Amino acid sequence: MSKLHIAAVTGSRADFGLMSAVYQAIRLDEQFSFSLIVGGAHLDASHGHTVEEIEDAGFEIAARVPATDAGDDATAVARSTASGLTGFAEVLASLKTDLLLLPGDRYEILAAAVAALFFKVPVAHFFGGDVTTGAFDEAIRHSISKIAHIHFPTNADARRRLIQLGEDPDQIHVVGSPALDTLRTFRPLDRADFFSEVGLKPHPRLLIVSFHAETLDIVSSLDHLEELLAALESEGQDAAILITASNADPEGRALSARLQQFAAASRGRAFRTSLGHRLYLNALAHAAIVIGNSSSGLYEAPSFKVPTVNIGDRQKGRLRASSVIDCPPQSAAIVAAIGRARQLDCTNIINPYGDGHATERILAVLREIGDPRRLLKKSFRDMIVP
Repeated sequence: MSKLHIAAVTGSRADFGLMSAVYQAIRLDEQFSFSLIVGGAHLDASHGHTVEEIEDAGFEIAARVPATDAGDDATAVARSTASGLTGFAEVLASLKTDLLLLPGDRYEILAAAVAALFFKVPVAHFFGGDVTTGAFDEAIRHSISKIAHIHFPTNADARRRLIQLGEDPDQIHVVGSPALDTLRTFRPLDRADFFSEVGLKPHPRLLIVSFHAETLDIVSSLDHLEELLAALESEGQDAAILITASNADPEGRALSARLQQFAAASRGRAFRTSLGHRLYLNALAHAAIVIGNSSSGLYEAPSFKVPTVNIGDRQKGRLRASSVIDCPPQSAAIVAAIGRARQLDCTNIINPYGDGHATERILAVLREIGDPRRLLKKSFRDMIVP
């Protein structure tokens, strides 16, 4: 019996960190053959050229699909999506695969999904059904879900929304977030070694700052960022601040440039284009507070018993632990939220995104899938609406 050939697409440092445990497990399973397609920001030097992290993790790269434009606006994102569609089409024309794994909600992942639709390649989608009101990622996420044939949402609320979208309940498997799987065996660096590696002087309080564009707001995300930086200025020398670059979104390059400028103004701050998965987990392990609007503040930070100050609407609607403090993008509100986070006891926080065994559940589904081509002709499941 021939092995099921599974291919996966990774387009950014974030989705590779979320999915690496799954990819490793499939790669090592004798029932499957595995190909990894790398594209998007991974191949862009301005975003840290994180393809090197993938290679360092022992993965052989089956194909590379550049899909980032040098611009910093909607035109650049549209062009990147178009070039990604062309690139993924060329890959799928030559790489014969039985099933394509697609994570999340990025525009390069949407390009891969559209190419798979045209080439009649069945798709398994991860992290579908979530809600994020402030970003166009939500529309992209739902669009990929409508193309996909198998769904691996992280929670029961997301499953319900996928059913509302007309998806087959039998093909929707709540598995939790695979991002938590690596945490079961993760052992952090010594604190002094970690601070040395990221270029900071050791400090009792470490703030992790990750801020991305709120892509559906009529107000510039640069204005929101200035409110955050004003709040961080009020911290003075009372904390070390580790800052990561913004995503490849409209205004992303401008946001990263401003964050880098802010970091350079004080010896107690450091800016890193990409920490990579290992260093980012270490940052969470040593952090006092996570600040910004990244999904990692909701997905992973609760497992480290670290409070999150979540700013604005970028993650609005997403499931969250009680360690997440929401606030508007206003400096006074951010300062107040940081003050609340300082006092918050996260000892008994439970992460709502699972127990760290998502990969086992995912592989159990994949082992029983049979011929994925039987799923190509989807039926819309109508709901009775009064």
